[in-house]
Amino acid sequence: MTMHRVLTFLSLAIAVATSSAAQFDYMDVFELEWASDPQISPDGSRVVYVRNAMDVMEDRSRSELWITRTDNTGARRIASSGRSPRWAPDGIRLAYLADGQIQLRWMDSGESATLTHVTESPGDITWSPDGTQIAFSMLVAEEAPRLAALPKKPEGAKWADPPMYIDRLKNRQDGVGYLKHGYHHLFVLPASGGTPVQVTSGSFHHRSEPVWTPDSKSLVFSANRNEDWEYEFRNSELYSVSVPEGRIEALTERNGPDHSPAVSPDGKRIAFLGYDDRVRTYQVTKLYTMNIDGSDRSVLTEELDRSVSNPAWAADGRGLYFQYDSEGNTKFAHVTGDGEVRVLADNLGGASYGRPYGGGSFSVSNDGHFALTQTTPDRPGDVFVGSFQAPEVERITALNEDLFANKKLGAVEEFWWESSFDQRKVQGWIVTPPDFDPTQKYPLVLEIHGGPVSNYGDRFSAEIQLMASKGYVVLYANPRGSTSYGEAFADLLYHNYPGQDYDDLMSGVDALIAKGFVDERNLFVTGGSAGGIMTAWIVGKTDRFRAAVAAKPVINWYSKVLVADNYYGYHNYRYPGSPWENPEAYMKFSPISLVGNVSTPTMMLTGDADLRTPLSESEQFFHALKLRRVDTAIVRIPGASHNIVRRPSQLIAKIANVLAWFEKYRIGDASSMPTTARR
Repeated sequence: MTMHRVLTFLSLAIAVATSSAAQFDYMDVFELEWASDPQISPDGSRVVYVRNAMDVMEDRSRSELWITRTDNTGARRIASSGRSPRWAPDGIRLAYLADGQIQLRWMDSGESATLTHVTESPGDITWSPDGTQIAFSMLVAEEAPRLAALPKKPEGAKWADPPMYIDRLKNRQDGVGYLKHGYHHLFVLPASGGTPVQVTSGSFHHRSEPVWTPDSKSLVFSANRNEDWEYEFRNSELYSVSVPEGRIEALTERNGPDHSPAVSPDGKRIAFLGYDDRVRTYQVTKLYTMNIDGSDRSVLTEELDRSVSNPAWAADGRGLYFQYDSEGNTKFAHVTGDGEVRVLADNLGGASYGRPYGGGSFSVSNDGHFALTQTTPDRPGDVFVGSFQAPEVERITALNEDLFANKKLGAVEEFWWESSFDQRKVQGWIVTPPDFDPTQKYPLVLEIHGGPVSNYGDRFSAEIQLMASKGYVVLYANPRGSTSYGEAFADLLYHNYPGQDYDDLMSGVDALIAKGFVDERNLFVTGGSAGGIMTAWIVGKTDRFRAAVAAKPVINWYSKVLVADNYYGYHNYRYPGSPWENPEAYMKFSPISLVGNVSTPTMMLTGDADLRTPLSESEQFFHALKLRRVDTAIVRIPGASHNIVRRPSQLIAKIANVLAWFEKYRIGDASSMPTTARR
């Protein structure tokens, strides 16, 4: 426990003695902890995991490596920083990433060593089955191209930086900035240390985690080595490369992504994920198997109608473990060679502490024991363990009990309704303030998720709990276009976004009002990214909301798909054709097309380093509303990318500004919430 955590714990202990439990508040964000990437040892006796906590002085999260026995004893820190822990097959050594290098720890003695001394950060580390080698991926940097030869500046002269010559399709990435020149390749390193050997070649990126064959002589990986790879960015194939010779062979060949390979224990089959690309907004990712040479391909999850991820073979080779989202909840499951799916655990997640998105991960030992991270609406991610034979899971960490034992949180209730458009069932969740009284009337916040091809669920959310703690009822939902309800539901936004997802959300508001505890005069709406788009769309369609905050929205699809870092990814998949070919379609679905209807006070909130939904998008709406004399404002979050909440103080700033805007327009006494309805 860090000194900051010790002092906080002592402060809380004193507070408990003198007062009752308090509500979750802004500074509590700095007290949150969560577990990620739990790795169970080969014999199933121990789990190493990443323990994430906030640093209030540095305003960022810190990641340490901790170990605990699966019987919930012996918890201790083994590295003060690190990520991606990976057990050696012998269970005696642990490799992990820290300080931009691959580190090795001997678990019996506690001694450690730095295995690499490379200039670029390695990633995707994997042990060979014989324990003698570690494979990883890394950028091989190249000198940036220049168009013009410039004279050499005099020694000591202070010239401006030279021009940057840009000629790549993908040249920037949100949260990173301009990308370095070069290509990612796969390397192999002796586990005893030494010089890494590059095993892939060519002007292609090899970014996926490589998987060893059982003989420790070859790697299987996913990449796009097609001639037109830069423009066929959705396509990828599976390849194998012989480590000694560097000979690369293609194992798949189709139009669509093939990725996430896993080689069976006997080396005869490969499991992988993918789909045949039909150019749609959403397509279900399926689990396949095939022979090691690419022949005899079959689908194991044809009947599931859910996208799957993270396949891992059982040690006996008779089935695979994987995870998938269903109705806003992430499942850990097993599938047999005959396609029989068995759910082993629910509630995977916990890595997203801001809003209730999915995620989480698992690992499986040789004897069928597993470790995974779980989240619930009242807790971020903790580590749980179970076994295939008896999959009832047991929690072995309790990272936030010192905080939440003395905090009141809003209750979260699942909520279903019918859309007014086509009576389709829609799922959402109601969050009520602590000490909620159903006989009173409360202001309502409709909070809309991003994506839009994504999902919210019954998971912890600091942002929504902060809204509830300030006296608001919060409704969050998965309207059409959301994942975890099957391909047809998510693909309803194909060439139609925003569309009837608007009707789904308005129907949810109406259904919640019918319960009797929402003050209809005080309805508010907000959301981020795709949720910001829908917020701006909503105020152009209705004036029923007192105020709105569109966080990091797209306001004009024409400019978005030609300016953002992922500008190349929308044509045809989201809207028909390119903007210059079909400008009417792009404008039809742009919130700017409805700005003449807006009368709702609407604020925009965007990071000024956001490359995904650039600040210029928010400024278009702000300027238009200003010219129309509609109450508006814009909040710029300095230094923030699209992930505004990467730094805890920025999460606090985001929610504080959202709620301050709502309070500015809320009818009634803002100092006393909740309020009773006035007639």
